[in-house]
Amino acid sequence: MGTPVPGGISYREAHLAMELIAQTDMLGSLDLVEVNPILDERNITAELATTLALSALGKRIL
Repeated sequence: MGTPVPGGISYREAHLAMELIAQTDMLGSLDLVEVNPILDERNITAELATTLALSALGKRIL
């Protein structure tokens, strides 16, 4: 999932942040910058980016 960084944001924390942003109904744009198809094994990062974008637009994962 991208480039892991010790102490970086987790999958759950990222989705929570996106869901909180969606709840504000103030999202004007979203820039996903970590998707690198050359380094993305089995499309994992692209799929994560898609689910995060969907969460920011209001889709709940639970």
